[in-house]
Amino acid sequence: MSFLWATWSGSTLLAQITRLSDGYQVVVAHVKSINMGNSDTGSVILHIAQVKDKWLFPAPMISVQWDPAMGLFCAGQRWLLIVRLRPVHSRLNQGGFDGQRWAIANRKPLTGKIISAKPLDTDCNLRQKLVSKIQRQLSDKFVYHPILAALAFGERQLLEKHNRVILQQTGIAHLMAISGLHIAVSALFGWILARALQFFFPAKWIEPRFPLLSGWLIAMLYAWLAGGHPPVVRAVLALTIWMTLRSFALFCSAWQVWLWTISLILLGSPLAVLSDSFWLSCLAVCALIFWFQWAPLPLPFQSGWRWGWLRWIHLQCGMLLLLMPLQAGLFHGWNLASFPANLWAVPVVSLFTIPVILLALISCIVPVLALFFWHLADLSLMFVFMPLNWLAKGWITVGESSLLLSMMGWLAVVIWRFHWWRNYSGTVVVLCIVILLSTRRTEDHRWRVDMLDVGHGLAVIIERNGRGIVFDTGARWQSGSMASLVILPYLHWRKLTIDQIIISHDHSDHSGGLDDLKSTFPSATVRSSFQHTGHLSCQQGDIWQWQGLNFEVLWPPKLVKHASNNDSCVIRIDDGKYSLLLTGDLEAKSELMLVKTQHDKLAATVLQVPHHGSKSSSTPLFLRTVDPQLALASLARYNPWHLPAQKIIERYQKNRIPWRDTSLSGQLSLAFFDDHWTIIGFREQLMPRWYHQWFGIGSHNE
Repeated sequence: MSFLWATWSGSTLLAQITRLSDGYQVVVAHVKSINMGNSDTGSVILHIAQVKDKWLFPAPMISVQWDPAMGLFCAGQRWLLIVRLRPVHSRLNQGGFDGQRWAIANRKPLTGKIISAKPLDTDCNLRQKLVSKIQRQLSDKFVYHPILAALAFGERQLLEKHNRVILQQTGIAHLMAISGLHIAVSALFGWILARALQFFFPAKWIEPRFPLLSGWLIAMLYAWLAGGHPPVVRAVLALTIWMTLRSFALFCSAWQVWLWTISLILLGSPLAVLSDSFWLSCLAVCALIFWFQWAPLPLPFQSGWRWGWLRWIHLQCGMLLLLMPLQAGLFHGWNLASFPANLWAVPVVSLFTIPVILLALISCIVPVLALFFWHLADLSLMFVFMPLNWLAKGWITVGESSLLLSMMGWLAVVIWRFHWWRNYSGTVVVLCIVILLSTRRTEDHRWRVDMLDVGHGLAVIIERNGRGIVFDTGARWQSGSMASLVILPYLHWRKLTIDQIIISHDHSDHSGGLDDLKSTFPSATVRSSFQHTGHLSCQQGDIWQWQGLNFEVLWPPKLVKHASNNDSCVIRIDDGKYSLLLTGDLEAKSELMLVKTQHDKLAATVLQVPHHGSKSSSTPLFLRTVDPQLALASLARYNPWHLPAQKIIERYQKNRIPWRDTSLSGQLSLAFFDDHWTIIGFREQLMPRWYHQWFGIGSHNE
């Protein structure tokens, strides 16, 4: 029955995606996003209730760009909208974030724009009014007001990137988002208040259920204020089960409570099984139970205030060892300094910051008193952050080869518990050696080429013997770049060291990530087709060898001050048998000149499609001269230029050249062997994952 329910839930969502992405839609939607005071523009989450007067169940959420001309939005408003929607289509790369899975797991599968809007109800809901009132009290008066807002309301949109990185790399990001720990602390806060009230009760009124119920109510109130995000709902559900058992004096094991909670979560939201945060929450609690049952402290140390410090160290040791697989799999790294970071930060945030924030929320009707509590909370966070900048330096980036190694903590507990270290010492040593050897590369191809899915832009990685060359670095925007978002995570995942960076021409969608790559690999040399201090030349006639591969530059004939499309650096790479032709954004004029001057050198096994398949490139003569066995194109889905041009696709088909592109396949990986070569699209590797196949896929030029 659970399987059928989950299948129906997934099928219903896919049917809604198909229906809502079919042309213009008239919808009644509720604003879900909280306005934090400076968010009158940007992306807003809407809950779709009706489509053309028909109710939707379960109601999906959509992300749209809010036009300031429509006025300020706030949570709880109801609007009649005409919208144009499309399925989420995320970039798919090894080691990268899977936006499609996240969208399905959170029932936010559609994005789009508002064509017209008519307000039906402009009143903000009670939570928005409270958040706005408290946000005005916070404003910019406090150093850590974005973190205070995150701890009070569960809204992390104001967190600066710098602080996000520090929190992640020190392993205390869980403290700065409302989750199980905070719900438990709020319940304890309510329990203590109830016990204090019971001091004034007659003896016959004093019984354990009143404090439990009070703690549960405070936790529910805090969860409501936090917006009911999935981690909060999971924590409240677990707390409710535990308190129900306590109230009726029923004994159940920790594993039973854990399994019941997971079952109820998946019954309420079957698609949560696709959520990283679901697995993070569940496996973290699993690790806690496993650690306390399989590696407990000796009995004399398990009780009494005197040994509380030892129990705290024991707990953090378990979390450090057992959560390494999650750190490696989700965040691609770990930090041994997370042990002292959590020893330092968790007691302060749990025992002081959260209770003070709760007092500030309760006293918000008395601004002077509320400001005093907010000030105390801000000071406590300043105290927490004091050592974190230094501790974050211990972050170690790991790749896919280290995933098995990260399981050593679990294995160590099993070996210790069953005394294998004493009874089977030889086997244990061999097992450890095998795990260590698994981190070494065992690839059998001679060299490899990956065209990363960077949207509109280009990034190609040539790899051999654990080293790499980057050809173009993707785009850049005000707050980041494709290098930091896609290229560097991929390089870390593959554990590649970059020796050289080649920039085809001086356009931001090809050179935007150069600074980020150079800061990570300062010893890497840079080649470009334009004049730049510190760059090696990339012009016709340049020849070099790298890791046994031959590189020859066929275009441009000379360096220029500012390289445009027709000045793109064209490079032919070969191993003596197979070859790759990289063309950047070359257009028809330079293609014809290239054929005229370098006719005998243009033949290649694989061709990178010039200029993303625009009408201004891929001339018939050029294609016949190169005569590739495969063409690879770097494209953005839903790009405003409607690339690739249909005429160009037909031209490749007419010349019997197979076509593959990143907009449909995600990352494209070529592997060259002694007597053959292969091509794999990352999306095709995920075939069993239905959500990658059933939405966000279609024809070009949408």
